[in-house]
Amino acid sequence: MSDDDIAWMGLHSLADAIRARRLSAFEATEAMLRRITRVDPSLRAYARTTPELALAQARAADQRQARGEALGPLHGVPVAVKDLCWTEGIVTAAGTTIHQDFRPATDGTVVRRLREAGAVLLGKLQMTEGAFSAHHPEITAPLNPWDAAAWTGVSSSGSGVAVAAALCHGAIGTDTGGSIRYPAVANGVTGLKPTWGRVSRHGAFELAASLDHLGPMARSAADCGLMLGAIAGADPLDPTALPAPVPDYLAGDGQHLGGLRIGIDETYALEGAEPEVARAFQDAARSFAGLGASLVPVRMPPVAAVVAAWVPHCGVEAAVAHADTWPARRAEYGPMLATLLDTGLALSGADYQRLLLARAEFTGRMHTLMAGIDLLLTPVIPFAAPSLARIAALRTEPDYRQRLQRFTVPFDMSGQPTLTLPAGCTPEGMPLGVQLVAGALREDLLVRAGRAFQTVSDWHARRPPVA
Repeated sequence: MSDDDIAWMGLHSLADAIRARRLSAFEATEAMLRRITRVDPSLRAYARTTPELALAQARAADQRQARGEALGPLHGVPVAVKDLCWTEGIVTAAGTTIHQDFRPATDGTVVRRLREAGAVLLGKLQMTEGAFSAHHPEITAPLNPWDAAAWTGVSSSGSGVAVAAALCHGAIGTDTGGSIRYPAVANGVTGLKPTWGRVSRHGAFELAASLDHLGPMARSAADCGLMLGAIAGADPLDPTALPAPVPDYLAGDGQHLGGLRIGIDETYALEGAEPEVARAFQDAARSFAGLGASLVPVRMPPVAAVVAAWVPHCGVEAAVAHADTWPARRAEYGPMLATLLDTGLALSGADYQRLLLARAEFTGRMHTLMAGIDLLLTPVIPFAAPSLARIAALRTEPDYRQRLQRFTVPFDMSGQPTLTLPAGCTPEGMPLGVQLVAGALREDLLVRAGRAFQTVSDWHARRPPVA
C-alpha cells in the first residue's frame, strides 16, 4: 500500500485496518510523516511536526496490540491538533509570537484523551493569532490546497488544510465565531462544533471562555463522530465540561432519516447568498428529504443584534485571557488581535450587560425554535469560495461581519452544536458546504444526518489537486 493510499483512507477505515493487522500503526505513521515532508512545505498547515513522538507512540501502539491489550477507538490513527492545545514538552504558541517558547508541563485534556484513545500525534497545526481573525504578521499562513489564492477560513486554518490535503486523518479545531466551520467549508472537509461544554477546554488557550468550542475536523461525519466520542465528557479539570454521558455517536441508522424534522428558513438562508451557495443549500435540502427527513418551514429569530454583540463580547473575554501580556507587551501583538483587546477593555459594565441580555434572549428563542424540530439547515457563509483578495476587500465594508457571521456566530452565542458538510462545488471546482444545527447535546442527530447525507453524496470524498 502506497503512502498516498494510506493518507487518503478514512479515519474509521484506517483504524479498522490497523485493528485487523492489515497495516501497523508504525507503517501508517511513517507513511504520513513522509507525505507531510513532501506536501506540507507548499501548504504550511503545520506549525511544527512531532515525528519522534509520533513514531514512539505508533511503536507503543503496535506493542500493545501484540500483547493482546484492549485497544482504543483511535488505535494507531495519526492525527494532529490546533496549536492552542497544550502538549507536554512541545511548544504551544497559539499562533502568537508571545508564546513561541511556551512548553506546557502537561497535555491538555483533549490531547490526553486522544492519546488514551490510541491516537498518534503527528504535530501542531497552524492558526490565526490567539484564535482571532488574522494570522500574526510574522507567521506564514497556510494555503488552501484547492487554490493557493483562496481563503482558508479562520482560525483553524491549518486544521482545515491538513485534513483536506490528507496530512492527517483527523484534526482538532476550535470555534468561537466560526473557526471550525469556516475552514471546513473553505477546504471541503467535515467539521463538528459540539455543544459548549461537551468537550473540555482545559489545556487550551482561550480566546473567549464562554464562546470557545473544541471539536473534530475530518473527511466524513462518521470520522468526526468517532473522534468526538473519544474527546467528549466531564472533566474534573474543567468544571464547565458537561457531565452528561457520552453516547456512541455511530450507533443507529446512518442511512435513513425517517421521522427526522429538519427546519428550513429560506429567507434567513438565502437572503444575500450567492447563487452557488443557494444552489448547494437547496440541493442539500432535497437530499435530506430524499433520505426520509421532513422539511419543516421555520422562522429564525433575528440575528443582527447577536452578531453585532459578538466582537465586543469576545473582546471582553479575550482581554481577560490576555491580561498577563496585554497591554504590557503590546508591541508583540498583531493589529487585529490588538484592536479586539482594546475594544474589550473599553467596554463599560453596563454595555457588557446589554450584550449578555441580547445573548440570553437569542438563546432562549433558539431553544423555543428547536423544540419543534430536530435539526436546522443553513449555509455556512453567503459567499462562494471567496479568494483571499476578496476577503480582504470585504473587510473594508461596514456590514462585513454581519454578512460573514450571520450563519456562524449565532450558534456560538447560543452554544448549540453544528455539523458542516461539503455539499457542492463552484464551476471552478472550489468547495461549497452547508451546516446542520441541533439542540444542546444532540450531536448524535448531527452525526446520524451527516452520515446519511454522505451515503448519497460524494462531495466529502473529493480530493484537491495536491501531490
